[in-house]
Order: sequence, then structure tokens, then C-alpha cells
Amino acid sequence: MKKTIALIIIGFASTYFYGQQLVYEPVNPAFGGDTFNYNWLLSAAEAQNGFQEEDGGREELSEVEQFAENLNNQLLNQLSRSLFADQFGTDGELQEGTFSFGSLFIEIFPSSEGLVVNILDTTTGDQTQIIVPQ
Repeated sequence: MKKTIALIIIGFASTYFYGQQLVYEPVNPAFGGDTFNYNWLLSAAEAQNGFQEEDGGREELSEVEQFAENLNNQLLNQLSRSLFADQFGTDGELQEGTFSFGSLFIEIFPSSEGLVVNILDTTTGDQTQIIVPQ
């Protein structure tokens, strides 16, 4: 009799204790979570972000300022072309040697790779090398 009462109590107790399967589901949609969480996660991240975007440092120029800058660039381009023609000739062929334009020191010489042009800014020490293949 004790066994039957124990089985009846266990039977009723087993229906009382309902177990469920535990399943992990990530919150972040990038890792398989619900895609509707995206907006909430994004707004939470932006609220916590302490960094501010910096401007690119460029300000919008008016049409008159753009025209003046364009004209200035064209004049400088024309001046550099005339200096180039005076120094290297009108045929456009670079001649070997060393040349000086203000604070720029230019050295031109042939090598096995082609014509090498070394440019040195004597005020800042900046240097660049251009190789023109032949």
C-alpha cells in the first residue's frame, strides 16, 4: 500500500513539475539574434558613444571664391610651364643635370630603370624620387 501511495504522489507531483528546454538565443542580430533588435541596439550604442565627428576641415566656398581659386591655380600652372620650358627647352625632353627652383633642388640622371628625377625641398627636407621608364 505504501508503494501505491508513493507512486500516486509521484505521479501527481510529476505533472506539477513541468520542465522546459533551455535554448540560448543571442540578442545581437549580427550573431543570429532577432533582426528587430537592430534599431534598439544601434540607438543604445549611439547614446553611449562619447566621440564626436570632426568636420573635414573644409569649408564650403562661394562661387566667387571657387573662381578665384581656379584662376590662381591656372596662373600657377602657366607659370610652372613657362619655367619648365625655359629650363628644359620647348621640346619637353628632360636633360641630365642639377637644377634649382627657389627652395627646390632637382637632380636628373639616367639609370638602368629609366630616367630618375630626384626632387629635394631644401627648406623642409622633404624629398621625392620619380622614375620615368624608357
